[in-house]
Amino acid sequence: MPLKKVVSDQRSAISRRGKRRRVEEEKGSERDSASLFSRPAVAPTPRSVSSKRASSKRGAASGRSTTPRRQSVVIVGAGRLGTALARALAACGYDVRALVARSDASARRGAARACVKARALGVARLEELPPSDFLFISTPDDAIEETAQRVAALPDARARIALHTSGALSSEVLTPLRARGYAVGSMHPLVAVTEAEAGAESLSRAFYCVEGDARAVRAARRLVRDLGGRSFSISAGDKALYHAAALIAAGHAVALFDTAAGLLARCGLSDGEARRVLLPLLASTLENLSRSPPERALTGTFARGDASTVRKHLAALGGSGDAEALLVYALLGARSLRLAARRGVADASALKEIAMLLASATVNRAQDPEPSAGK
Repeated sequence: MPLKKVVSDQRSAISRRGKRRRVEEEKGSERDSASLFSRPAVAPTPRSVSSKRASSKRGAASGRSTTPRRQSVVIVGAGRLGTALARALAACGYDVRALVARSDASARRGAARACVKARALGVARLEELPPSDFLFISTPDDAIEETAQRVAALPDARARIALHTSGALSSEVLTPLRARGYAVGSMHPLVAVTEAEAGAESLSRAFYCVEGDARAVRAARRLVRDLGGRSFSISAGDKALYHAAALIAAGHAVALFDTAAGLLARCGLSDGEARRVLLPLLASTLENLSRSPPERALTGTFARGDASTVRKHLAALGGSGDAEALLVYALLGARSLRLAARRGVADASALKEIAMLLASATVNRAQDPEPSAGK
């Protein structure tokens, strides 16, 4: 076959493969946009980068600037989450124009922790809010509605999109701002934030629950992708239930850990020793959960259906003086039994026996009028 013919055939094959790949990528993009969970933006390919460079050259030749305008943000509420959010947004290119706290001094401290050169305003100076693309309200839940009313009462709209960061409240709490022309929504990060620097890092890989007006949801999803996170949506009426689930998984896990550490303290370990020996156990449990569903991640006494050991546990807890720990053991033990039954490995009669032991312990505790002394 002539060399020219071979080269022509190879070029045609490469062209067909390229077309098929582009069609598949477009279909994949459509599937992603329809998914419950949005994904971080994909890094640009060399082809798209070269296209952008060509576009930039054309813009320069025509005398027009092609540099995209930075999106601007104002954050009302400079607590732990507000300052961490300001730091995370500034790190990915957003212009944080103002931080608002209870006082000017608190706002200045928040701006310093967030490492942003934003205007530091006390709440009494809300009328000085600069215009911005996004208004975030990250105050405590009981102050969000009042804050929305105060911003809505300002003579000029200060932003196009208003979002609050509460997990329990829906976007309806921002109704006064919607009436002034804002698109309103909520954007809650599923992450525990204790301080600005580590919190900003956590926000960059968090899942976010987003709901509200369509325009606000679209903008919030883009912002989440810019942060490097992923978003999902629920109905506004489910926000309280969603937040209860988050609290059980995070806040209650801390309380459960403290309960276990307290029991080890009764065994003679110091508080620091108890934490050190329990943390690897908790980490291994989380690792199991990352790989397996709960019924397969469950290990230990209840997974085996070990009624004899449950009796020993109940007797020891009853004699420990920590009645709350006994109740926690019984209530979560009942849930563990359901997981064990779902897996179907433990003996059914043994699981039934354990259920009766737990029920008896719960009834006996309910009849005890003495409150628990805790640790």
